[in-house]
Amino acid sequence: MEASGYVDIFATKGIEYLLVIGFLLALVLFWRLLTRSTPRARGVGATAGPAPWFSLASDRFYHQGHTWAVPEGRDVVRVGMDDFAQKLLGQPRSVNLPRVGEIVEQGEKALGVEIGTKSVGLLSPVGGRVLDVNEEILRTPRLINEDPYGKGWLFKVSVPRMAPTLKNLLSGKLAWTWMENTVVSLRGRMAGELGPVIQDGGLPVSGFAKELSPEQWDEIAREFLLTE
Repeated sequence: MEASGYVDIFATKGIEYLLVIGFLLALVLFWRLLTRSTPRARGVGATAGPAPWFSLASDRFYHQGHTWAVPEGRDVVRVGMDDFAQKLLGQPRSVNLPRVGEIVEQGEKALGVEIGTKSVGLLSPVGGRVLDVNEEILRTPRLINEDPYGKGWLFKVSVPRMAPTLKNLLSGKLAWTWMENTVVSLRGRMAGELGPVIQDGGLPVSGFAKELSPEQWDEIAREFLLTE
């Protein structure tokens, strides 16, 4: 009797298949860890535009002066500026951060940003003692523009009353609605006196603050950054 020509692929290739399956499982686990460590951002912008104007990281708490806070541990908060602020201001010439040990107050000026010949103070989203500052920002201010919700963070604060502090900030759907309203307000201004700062496609020019007159800049800073 002749030997059968049938070859059991699963018997001869079993080890190879197990290795492939193991590799795919490891790849899935690695991807989940990678995406979990990266702040997720959602775009907010004009419905008729080809791309969102500004993004919000979903795990942040936002102050209406366009700074954000994210808890790190029981009483430590990391602080930065949001995507709207960095696109409004553009690449800073320099950033003045609070000193370690300094007390900052929620809703009060805590840092300064130099943009060309203009300067602006930004408000702290939380109150407490400054524990650490991002020294890399002092050397490379453009990190704020490249990664406002990650490497572009500004300083860390010890917050003694975490729960009531965070209740004063915006998060989730409330933050989304607030940013949508911000876009509507900006669109209204861009339709009039700020028209020249619009690029092709109807999106604002990144760093358009540099294109404004001193009077226009004062109005924009008061309305959107809540600074005098």
